[in-house]
Amino acid sequence: MPKTPSRRSTESHPLPTTIWFPDPDEPNAAPIPGAVLPAWAIDKVRTDFVGRPEHRPVPLLKIAIRDTAPGMDARIPTTPFTAAAHDEDATGRPSILLAELHPDALPAPTYELPVGGIEMPGAQEDGWPGFFHRAHRLLPANGFLLLATRQCRDSGRLTDPLGALIASARTAGFRYLQHIVVVYGHPVDDRLVPALPPDASRGVAHCDLIAFSSITHA
Repeated sequence: MPKTPSRRSTESHPLPTTIWFPDPDEPNAAPIPGAVLPAWAIDKVRTDFVGRPEHRPVPLLKIAIRDTAPGMDARIPTTPFTAAAHDEDATGRPSILLAELHPDALPAPTYELPVGGIEMPGAQEDGWPGFFHRAHRLLPANGFLLLATRQCRDSGRLTDPLGALIASARTAGFRYLQHIVVVYGHPVDDRLVPALPPDASRGVAHCDLIAFSSITHA
């Protein structure tokens, strides 16, 4: 698919947008109830996305964020995906943090970041600014943060949280790498046969997977 040019003058290269479809024989194109990313897409992240030799899956820590109220870290369910016992990365800390964002936890369309030196949020902040700073500290140098989310309806209109999330992640020290559209369904001839999760907003047949890398300053 052609790359989508960036409109930001600070970017020197286009930011690619990719579409992922499940394999034709994949029986579970949609995620399980309560999840955002289908299992087949998580497998693809652990092998194809990072370009591992012989498609060996890398360790990955999946978290599910359902609210951003104070003390959110204590309420986040975590699911570790480990490497094979003989893999050199099997005992290391995960280099990929996958955060699935429940629609109720997404920033409002009017969400704005604080600006100005002393007002810049840090790891102790509540909400999204603090989460991104803590995620940056958790990951190793050049680790990946992946956000899995999807559009939702607000007063009957679809809202897209990506702009606020990307801005907040950049403030915390992440570099925006890629936007991946993960389709809930199979292409058949020239049409899409959707497999919609029951908790998705009406008309939403995909989720958005946003990839960041952790920037480490010397």
